[in-house]
Amino acid sequence: MQAHCNGISLHYETFGDPRHPPVLLIMGLGAQMILWPEAFCRDLAARGHHVIHFDNRDCGLSQRMTHLPVPKIPAAWVKGRLGLPQKPAYGLNDMARDAVGLLDALDIKRAHIVGASMGGMIAQILAARHAERVASATLIMTSSGHPRLPGPDWKLQLRMTRGPSDRSREGRIRYGMATWRAIGSPGYPASEEELRAKVETSFDRGFYPAGMMRQLHAILASGSRTRLIARISQPVAVVHGEADPLVPVAAAHDLAKRLPQASLHLFPGMGHDFPAPLLAPMAQIVADTAARSEEASTAAA
Repeated sequence: MQAHCNGISLHYETFGDPRHPPVLLIMGLGAQMILWPEAFCRDLAARGHHVIHFDNRDCGLSQRMTHLPVPKIPAAWVKGRLGLPQKPAYGLNDMARDAVGLLDALDIKRAHIVGASMGGMIAQILAARHAERVASATLIMTSSGHPRLPGPDWKLQLRMTRGPSDRSREGRIRYGMATWRAIGSPGYPASEEELRAKVETSFDRGFYPAGMMRQLHAILASGSRTRLIARISQPVAVVHGEADPLVPVAAAHDLAKRLPQASLHLFPGMGHDFPAPLLAPMAQIVADTAARSEEASTAAA
């Protein structure tokens, strides 16, 4: 389904009863909504929620910003590390407004927000700048953007930005599988068949590297959100893998320190993905965080 949001078209799908409390899932860098495991979505719906997930702008089946330039990522990375001003094609604030626009299009006044990686950054902006629309937030494998936090090693960063030397379909699929091996969960390794199915499905549904580069520039130009997230007062859960090589677990401790109302949930052996054995515990965390919000609303009333 398509919705007109913030001046663009976003593709979305839903699970569960629309009369139930809504949960909006926001995916990460270059990642299509199908990377939210269906079992996770159905679990949340079975727990009494109306689940909405969507493709971010420039990704999947949502509108591609073909009229905008493709950034030079190495230069943007250097400027980001030095704290120099940048002018990305769009920013994370724009993507947060996209999410608000989707809520408007679906006539949803307030939702529980779940964001993964870049989606967690967008969720932080939503909870701080659009607080009236956010009942609770679950921040999965994400960061405040503080410049002193450790990042991935340079080899992994280079891999994420350069792409494969073999640009054929098979070459890109093999490269994608190797990338998931590099950032995935060492405690819950996926089989070759699982990885191939995930990469092939995403490639055939909506492969668009230019959009990923613009999203990455939006992240690099976003800077630190430490002052912004001090505004967040809603119930928050911080979820992270202790073995995450892309966003090291120090980012989770940093978020929990800066959000006194947050609960911190760390999973040994989890990397930068969604291992099947951890889907039910993660769905429970989302449901518990949403319940904290409902209890707070009831107490206030």
